[in-house]
Amino acid sequence: MNHINETATLGGGCFWCLEAVFLQVDGVSAVESGYAGGHTAQPTYEQVCDGTTGHAEVVQVRFDPARINYREILDIFFAIHDPTQLNRQGNDVGTQYRSVIFTRSEEQRASALQAIGALEAQNVYDGKIVTEVLPLDVPYWPAEAYHQNYFAQHPEQGYCAFVVAPKVAKFRQKFAQRIKRD
Repeated sequence: MNHINETATLGGGCFWCLEAVFLQVDGVSAVESGYAGGHTAQPTYEQVCDGTTGHAEVVQVRFDPARINYREILDIFFAIHDPTQLNRQGNDVGTQYRSVIFTRSEEQRASALQAIGALEAQNVYDGKIVTEVLPLDVPYWPAEAYHQNYFAQHPEQGYCAFVVAPKVAKFRQKFAQRIKRD
């Protein structure tokens, strides 16, 4: 049966971390690292890192809603980054590393707000969740080719070994039933 894929656009620190996790999720057909939420057309990685374009590092996650729903995508997203850190994740500091969900519909917006509300009601985090929920009303720009599938291509690189790999391991432990088997 052929299902229409949906897309989630998520920012939670360095896009390499999110991409490495979502590529392993059953029901996800594609993940692309890129930039969203800014005001500069076709920004480069260097421009985004300078923090002057307004973009966040994001991933676009294409998924089959018959196999995994948007809320489950968000549950994974919130588990693999710290949504209480404003404009940073660990040592990655700047607005380009902000926690943000760019929604593509009112249904996605409502689901994101419900997910945040549930996490806050359950006191999952010590601090207040600062994740922005914004409509994707400006262009999304794919990151340069060398950023795509970065972790798989460079697992021994320092950042990958010490920052990305632990997030992948956390996902694999917490969401074992969601790991692709193919």
